[in-house]
Amino acid sequence: MDNLFDELKRKVSGWDRKIVFPESADSRVLSAAGRLADEDVLTPVLIGNMEVVQDRARDLKVSLDKMEIYDPDVYIGMDEMIQAFVERRKGKVTEGEAAEILLDPNYFGTMLVYLNKAHGLVSGAAHSTADTVRPALQIIKMKEGIGKTSGAFLMVKGEEKYVFADCAINIAPDSQDLAEIAIEAAKTARMFDIEPRVAMLSFSTRGSAVSEETEKVSDAVKMAKEIDPDLILDGEFQFDAAFVPSVARKKAPESDIQGDANVFVFPSLEAGNIGYKIAQRLGEYEAVGPILQGLNSPVNDLSRGCSEENVYHLSLITAMQSIQMK
Repeated sequence: MDNLFDELKRKVSGWDRKIVFPESADSRVLSAAGRLADEDVLTPVLIGNMEVVQDRARDLKVSLDKMEIYDPDVYIGMDEMIQAFVERRKGKVTEGEAAEILLDPNYFGTMLVYLNKAHGLVSGAAHSTADTVRPALQIIKMKEGIGKTSGAFLMVKGEEKYVFADCAINIAPDSQDLAEIAIEAAKTARMFDIEPRVAMLSFSTRGSAVSEETEKVSDAVKMAKEIDPDLILDGEFQFDAAFVPSVARKKAPESDIQGDANVFVFPSLEAGNIGYKIAQRLGEYEAVGPILQGLNSPVNDLSRGCSEENVYHLSLITAMQSIQMK
């Protein structure tokens, strides 16, 4: 795990990335930002009242010298930001409503990313997923050709690395959604030097059962292959057929994936969420994420139960995403 993030830190350093932290008063967030700044990995951009941030930093013995601090209440560029927000929302809010909305640190921070004053945002230590994702969907929006954002987890144990998706956002993805999730999950895998071999999961392997649920996955496989014909991807697979070579030889002998998949796309949110937690708690894999996929600029969501280390790691991932999107 340490080697993985040491390598990520090496890749990020020197790119002068600025990452926004809307929850600057949270001790976990501020301590992680302090480490990132001290190590010259990236420039933390803190959102909050200057005196409050300074007092909190003093208590935590965190230096603010290499950080930027924005206070929405006194931000001199607020008029410009309000106009940009109203335009981005295409008249769905008035200037007066925008002025109120942009006092929210997540909205304000997301606008900094949209206006190219920062490269990404990390939030969620003290906010719900909706509080983090909603501004991103309204302001950053999805990449062309992508209908929905999705959430992937990097699962790590020793030298083993896998990507699980979608485990965080879409409750009941359709075939098109699953195809998009697969393509984006492959991109996430490459960020961690994983050459993706994508398995689309179900309770059936290559037609061993036929139902609306299995056909949804098999249709997604066809769509994903049309989008990226060079990507190694197959399904539908039961997990054992995707992961165990001897099972793959029996159940899917003609497949390009022979028990060697490293990216797993789940057919529903309940399956993905249950699956990654089983791997985390019973398999003792470290779950890093969720890493949000499909946005024009990276915005990532922490768990409210996160540690300082989680903040540090997700910040590195966010910076790396911003480099890949460049």
